[in-house]
Amino acid sequence: MFTWIFIFWFMQINNCVSALVNNISRCYYRISEEFHHEGDVVIGAFFPLHTFHTRKEKPHSTIPYYYLDSKIQYNFKNYQYILALQFAIEEINGNPNLLPNISLGFDFYNVRFTGKYNLDITFSWLTALGQRNYLPNYNCKRRNFSAALTGTSWITSAQIGTLLQLFKFPQITFGPYDLLLSDHGHYPSLYQMAPKDTSLSLAIVSLMVHFRWSWIGLILPDDHKGNKILSDFREEMERKDICLAFVKMISDTWNTYVAKFWENMDETNVTIIFGDIDSLEGVMRNIEQRLLTWNVWIMNVEHHVIDTTDYFMLDSFHGSIIFKHNYRENFEFTKFIKTVNPSKYPEDVYLPKLWYLFFKCSFSDINCDVLDNCQTNASLDILPSHIFDTAMNEESINIYTGVYAVAHSLHEISLQQLQMQPYENRKGIVFFPWQLNIFLKDIEMKDKRSLDWRQTIDTEYDILNIWNLPKGLGLKVKIGSFSANGPQSQQLSISEQMIQWPEIFSEIPHSVCSESCGPGSRKLSLEGKAICCYKCTPCADNEISNETDIDQCVKCPESHYANTVKSNCFQKSVSFLAYEEPLGMALACIALCLSALTAFVIGIFVKHRDTPIVKANNRALSYILLINLTFCFLCSLNFIGKPNTAACILQQTTFAVAFTMALATVLAKAITVVLAFKVSFPGRMVRWLMISRGPNYIIPICTLIQILICGIWMATSPPFIDQDAHTEHGHIIILCNKGSVVAFHSVLGYLCFLALGSYAMAFLSRNLPDTFNESKFLSFSMLVFFCVWVTFLPVYHSTKGKIMVAMEVFSILVSSTALLAFIFGPKCYIILLRPDKNSFNHIRKKTPSRSKNFLKHS
Repeated sequence: MFTWIFIFWFMQINNCVSALVNNISRCYYRISEEFHHEGDVVIGAFFPLHTFHTRKEKPHSTIPYYYLDSKIQYNFKNYQYILALQFAIEEINGNPNLLPNISLGFDFYNVRFTGKYNLDITFSWLTALGQRNYLPNYNCKRRNFSAALTGTSWITSAQIGTLLQLFKFPQITFGPYDLLLSDHGHYPSLYQMAPKDTSLSLAIVSLMVHFRWSWIGLILPDDHKGNKILSDFREEMERKDICLAFVKMISDTWNTYVAKFWENMDETNVTIIFGDIDSLEGVMRNIEQRLLTWNVWIMNVEHHVIDTTDYFMLDSFHGSIIFKHNYRENFEFTKFIKTVNPSKYPEDVYLPKLWYLFFKCSFSDINCDVLDNCQTNASLDILPSHIFDTAMNEESINIYTGVYAVAHSLHEISLQQLQMQPYENRKGIVFFPWQLNIFLKDIEMKDKRSLDWRQTIDTEYDILNIWNLPKGLGLKVKIGSFSANGPQSQQLSISEQMIQWPEIFSEIPHSVCSESCGPGSRKLSLEGKAICCYKCTPCADNEISNETDIDQCVKCPESHYANTVKSNCFQKSVSFLAYEEPLGMALACIALCLSALTAFVIGIFVKHRDTPIVKANNRALSYILLINLTFCFLCSLNFIGKPNTAACILQQTTFAVAFTMALATVLAKAITVVLAFKVSFPGRMVRWLMISRGPNYIIPICTLIQILICGIWMATSPPFIDQDAHTEHGHIIILCNKGSVVAFHSVLGYLCFLALGSYAMAFLSRNLPDTFNESKFLSFSMLVFFCVWVTFLPVYHSTKGKIMVAMEVFSILVSSTALLAFIFGPKCYIILLRPDKNSFNHIRKKTPSRSKNFLKHS
């Protein structure tokens, strides 16, 4: 209901203004552009209230912010500057403790933003002639001038200041702070009331960070202020990884209809507009005309934009955000506005125009006075805020502060004069304007507000949200604040639920060059692009990222592993070749079964120890070999189960010693066969070797050599418990590290040397009679043994973790099984299945006399 009432009221005002424009009174052109408010001491006020146009085309006729005819443009909101000046002067004149018996007045001059005209009115005011005939250094009306108030544009202040500084005339500017005007070499008598805005870039960038906007547009005036703020923004944005999608600089010769200026404007959803009202007026008007409703505009001042048509209810600036200094609201000023009317201030030439436009008053054709047939209860506070705002804006506050600065300076001068000449009876105050400079440089204003107060204001901002839907509503709602003096995490305060965004957005707008990289991935910069433009790449193996948009993934500790989506690290479980696992259980069962089979063969040989085939194959060596093979099978059990230091040492020592004894026994058997059939020594020597069992000494000798190698190994670099965290995903494999790789390979090399020696001895006796041809089985078993361990080395080094351990166990079992199967398998076959061949009659038929002698000694 409120919205429709407002729309109706808004259209009524527009229709009223439109009707008046078509039949405008001649009094608008007869009434002067300047007026005077009398006082003992006068302040010069140079405010931009209306501008004369030289355009041939007729401007738009229905303007709520400005009133335009074919020649004149009025800015109604700037009339608040005159009221702020009037309000401050009335307060001071009514204060008995400040400038007693001295009244302040002011001279108002309209500023047209042309240098020649501004110098003209300034010179006219200084000479007090009231006409355009100048007498330099003369004040014809003998008026006490104190200071000049200038603004809002720094250009206007600089133009007027060029003349005033020749006379060291105090000048107070109420527009935005400007670095050029702070140069006391060029403007020694100029004082700026506005704070410096040193924290504005930080405040706006903090808002970007809060909403995660990283792809931002920037529109600036192409002057020293624009270049300075561009540098500040870039510094802050680089610190927060925010990038500029584009930078549009507005020059003095800027043409709003240049298509190139509006290119790439849709690349981002958020654009910062920085500048003062005067430098950005054309851009703001053009944005309004183009209905750029897809952008969130971030602004530093409350711009007064122009409605170009009544046909659209949408507004380009609805949902925009404004940063303004945190001034305390002056409620007395709002009360003062309610009392303002043309009869109260008859010298004010602009009040009749406002009453004529908005309250249906009419001018007298004789003297252009407003008649009494006006709307009842006419007051400026009933006008909509988009036409006239009763709340003090920043410029009005600076005017108010500047007037008090002048008043305090005059008060100090009057006190000095009173102290120097206390008994002289005189009226008023006698001073030169340049004397105020001494006090304006370091003065305290009303409520003890000093320059330190302005520095505090410089670090604190209110954040406003524009509610302009339907178009013309013009509400500015405070949604947050920023204080640079607070802790970094508490500098920005935002109430998101109060924000109204542009109509195109149903939620918080998104403004990034590239979509965020989620957990499990990282940003990868694109060559030649801004840092905000990137692509996402998954984290490497065992690396994670549990945040969005990170530059580097984090590697998991050795004891942890990354989950499948690479967003978290989890504790790895301990793993080893356990008996409970299928592989460990199978290997253990095979080892036990083969050990039992070897024990069974030992039993067969013991039971049939007196048979020819057992005696012919050297019973003692056969027993030793079978016992060693049993230990070879059983030593593989050391490799299964959770490793410990003792188990790691026993793994290698028992394996090395057991296999060395087995191979030494095989070598002794092969040498024995060769001595019996192949050696051409004298019979006495062969008989001694056979009787003394000389080849049997090979076993302890070879074993001692291997024990010596193992002793050196254990003394220098013994095996130890190690962890493999990389082979199996999510597992830490506990295994035995060999310690010295050289020693391990020396042990294997020595075993292979014994196997080659046995193979060579067996090969020499390959052509013996079939009955005693054990050498064929010895050579074949050694060949298999040698092939197994030569193959083991490359396979062992190409595997990791539990598979490596299982590979070594498998090689032990296969090589031991080869010795058992090929050496004792044929004998067991004859003993158990062909007993007819295990008899002396069978042996005598096939054995020569030398063989009989060997059998006898065996």
